[in-house]
Amino acid sequence: MIMVTGANGQLASLTLQDLADRRVPALGASRTPADGQRHLDFDDPAGLDLTGVSTLVLVSAGYAEDDRVIARHRALVDAAVRDGVAHVIYTSLTGAGDHLAFALAHRATENLVRTSGLGWTILRNGLYAELFGALLTWTPAGLESAFGDGALSAVARTDLAAAAAVVAGHPAAHAGRTYDLVGDPITAGDVAMRLDVVHRTIGLGEYRARLLADDTLLPFQPPMLASIATSVRHGFLGGSGPDLARLLDRPLTDALAVAADTAATMRPGAR
Repeated sequence: MIMVTGANGQLASLTLQDLADRRVPALGASRTPADGQRHLDFDDPAGLDLTGVSTLVLVSAGYAEDDRVIARHRALVDAAVRDGVAHVIYTSLTGAGDHLAFALAHRATENLVRTSGLGWTILRNGLYAELFGALLTWTPAGLESAFGDGALSAVARTDLAAAAAVVAGHPAAHAGRTYDLVGDPITAGDVAMRLDVVHRTIGLGEYRARLLADDTLLPFQPPMLASIATSVRHGFLGGSGPDLARLLDRPLTDALAVAADTAATMRPGAR
């Protein structure tokens, strides 16, 4: 049986839907399970139950500080070993993202998975096109960001979910492989042009100050977001690669269109 963790999250739910469309049986698992899902709380190691699971799609539980994320992932990998899981698929971070503030937990988890004794596949996911669009700020004059003219090899979340479903459906064919799943580079200027508005660049200091002043953000989030901005701005996240298109065996979803659609929905007054 295939199990996908974080079943109520966007990537996991799309992966489960893609598996269902392929008529591949799979079970979702969550801290707050819906009907037909299994309860799985990464913060309760003693209660983790992977009985009957042959392939585990471990969607990163990255919404926390590094020590907590790594502890969560270690607990689940240990449970996978204990309960006889044959193969773990981990949704990690693109190799170009080593400069990002949240890379360490991903690389540590990759090491946990590789040294577990289980079969494994690492999916090094590029940053979402949806995220790129959401990080652009609307002003009366158009869009602004700290991305400058830098490009991001953004990926539609649906494509990453489809890749996870492809691997989960035939894990043995992907054993011991690390895939770097990135799309074609896009810029904030490209998004602005698609929406027929202008894009204004702000400095990284101004951007960080805005993040620190935002009381809706958790303490670890401003440095994470600032690291994305400087990495895009200075050319560290704009490389391309063939792995995603090869896995999907089809053209990639238009990441620019996805980013622009996301930005458009956030425009003041948008319905």
